[in-house]
Parts: sequence; structure tokens; C-alpha cells
Amino acid sequence: MADLPIAAVVRIAKKNGAERVGSDAAEALVAKTEDYIANLVKEANRLAMHAGRKTIKEEDVDLAAKSA
Repeated sequence: MADLPIAAVVRIAKKNGAERVGSDAAEALVAKTEDYIANLVKEANRLAMHAGRKTIKEEDVDLAAKSA
């Protein structure tokens, strides 16, 4: 089961120009988004640990996003 609400992902898609989003596409968007977030967090966590911190900061997320 997905952690992100499908309705929120569909709303984001519509705000960005999608007129309609099929249920299979919505599920695929949720899955890909969750994969992206998981990879982003892993990289941001690696950067935070390298800096000697346990807490992920905005700068870690920014750097992780640039390398993704």
C-alpha cells in the first residue's frame, strides 16, 4: 500500500497541466514519486552522516537533489 495519497498526486498532476489522470497512471505516479523520495532521503542521509550529523538538513536535500 502506498504512503502518499493518490488524490494528492493527481491534484499535483492537474495543477501542472494534466486534464485527466487515469487510475493506472495515478498509481504509477505515486510509485515513482515514492521511489524518488526514498532515493533522495538515502542520499541526503549519507550527506548528513558525512558531515557528522544525524539530522538531515535542507542543504543535504538540496545537494542530494542536484546529484539525482
